[in-house]
Amino acid sequence: MYRGGSECEAGEYERVDGDNMVILRDLSIYWSMLHILLVFILLFRPRYSRKKTILATGSCMGVLMVLNGAGLAVFGFEVLAQVFMLTCTVPSFILFYVLSADRNFKFLFSFCMADTSCLWLMAVTNLLDYFLGDGNYTLMFVSRLIAFPLLEYLIWRYLRKPYLELQNVVEKGWGIFSGMTMLYYLLLAITVQYPVNIVYRVEDIFQCILILILMMFNYATIFTSLYRQLMLYRKQQSERILEEQKSMLKAQLENQQRIRRMKHDMKGYSATLLGLLAEGKMREAVVYLKGVETEMDTLEGEFCANPYINAVFVQYSRRLEELGTECTMDIQAGEEELPYMELCQILSNGLENACDALGKLDLKQREIFVEMKYNRNHLIIRIRNRCREDLHVDKGNIPATDKTEPGHGFGLSTIQTAAGRLGGDMMCYTQDGNFVLEVIVSLVSLQERSIS
Repeated sequence: MYRGGSECEAGEYERVDGDNMVILRDLSIYWSMLHILLVFILLFRPRYSRKKTILATGSCMGVLMVLNGAGLAVFGFEVLAQVFMLTCTVPSFILFYVLSADRNFKFLFSFCMADTSCLWLMAVTNLLDYFLGDGNYTLMFVSRLIAFPLLEYLIWRYLRKPYLELQNVVEKGWGIFSGMTMLYYLLLAITVQYPVNIVYRVEDIFQCILILILMMFNYATIFTSLYRQLMLYRKQQSERILEEQKSMLKAQLENQQRIRRMKHDMKGYSATLLGLLAEGKMREAVVYLKGVETEMDTLEGEFCANPYINAVFVQYSRRLEELGTECTMDIQAGEEELPYMELCQILSNGLENACDALGKLDLKQREIFVEMKYNRNHLIIRIRNRCREDLHVDKGNIPATDKTEPGHGFGLSTIQTAAGRLGGDMMCYTQDGNFVLEVIVSLVSLQERSIS
């Protein structure tokens, strides 16, 4: 036998027979609340370090759950259910908004998706317990005990990595998805809870079930769209990488051809020098030798020992020279055994972005400093170039591209991905009118990649 007067976030109901087992219902609610937080943590990108994020989340949400528990004990289940969004949803939204690296529709979509997914599970398990339970909330408790960890495993195993990658590379379209998700959250909450609990509106149960099924198809549509965007990004990124490799190999080939020509010309240089020395023309020989040295410098081929990495420096040093840029390079690394594929991607994308930025400045403002060196157990790549005055980037953020042409807007994300494959990290920021790109990679990771 059932009696009314009790609503909650997922449409819980209270039974006369089995009141002594109401503790299972309350425990299942707290279990659900905890896992709503865990689901969201799996999906969002924190603004701060993992330790700081976990500490802030645990302390704030712990206090929030204690307060909600006290409210449940003092005011009762019916009162707390009516103000649940104010006592739990809104405070958690504010907390995670502060902690999130994305303070836009990306964050709203992730928050609403986590809440709606968990609310969907709570509603389904509640209806299952209503129709199939034995009246003491056992089925509700057991099903939630299994369902939420299973959901988190599926998110961790299949969704988290591509979803975080999407947040890094896709800037547009999140507003539509977040709007759809927010409306579904409100629709589900209202359908299950108002004007009274769905289990006391038998005529609306079929409608509620249809909404639950429709939500599954809706999320399938959303994730299919996001997956296609991810596949498009990966395709464009692969095309960009292939183009970079083509340019890199072309630059290396040109450099090798110039070296071969220089070796061929050395015979002529030697003959000329021998003739000048034989005639006792020492001054002329010195002048001629300096000319040969200048010609050798035009090879621009000795930035580092690795021919692939060196080819990137060769290519972009020429471009920077054509731009009239005051260029300073401090290259103290680049051995043959380095994993050149990822390092070439990092350097070429970083220097390409620098060239684009410098090309928009006045000639007298064009300055760049490129550094690649070892610092204890790390390889550090730092590119610092002048940028426009109105550009402001905080550490930890990735600025969105202002280019509209296809194939652009992947430079920094490509660098971040390449650094991640090497077990490193990327950081960019503005400082004193300069845009600074820093990539730090562990030497242990570099050695392991080289061996493999």
